[in-house]
Amino acid sequence: MNYRAMWSVIVTVVVGCAVLLPFAQATEESQQTEVTFNQPVEIPGQVLPAGTYWFVVTGDIFSHDFVRIYSADRKTVYATKLTVETLRRRPADGILFTFAEQKSSKPDVLLNWFFPGETIGHQFQYQKPEEKELAQDKQREVVVPSTSAPMRTGF
Repeated sequence: MNYRAMWSVIVTVVVGCAVLLPFAQATEESQQTEVTFNQPVEIPGQVLPAGTYWFVVTGDIFSHDFVRIYSADRKTVYATKLTVETLRRRPADGILFTFAEQKSSKPDVLLNWFFPGETIGHQFQYQKPEEKELAQDKQREVVVPSTSAPMRTGF
């Protein structure tokens, strides 16, 4: 093999890796989290029945503003929701969800989701009138210690 052919192969491999690398998504990058709710949970625009779901961050390398919610087998997408960044002073010790407990018999409302070790989380966006009501409701944080990736939890 001559040097020109060898360099051609090397350059092709390097360029191929550089092009495909941004599309590779590791579990931590997409923050894949399997969660089991033992009661219905409200997300913007709908209620998820009690059950097991996968929460996965989607988007490009510059924006992780979308959270996609899948069924337990990942064959059904229940929702893709726009979120905004929310901050904590200390990293979450485990998977952290913040809920608003509604006063009536309505299900708890999912407000925030933090991946373990992160100070930046995902705040779900609600309509302004509902957002004001939720701010007045009692809020509850649920932290589940992380064990392995992908993260799995239930409550």
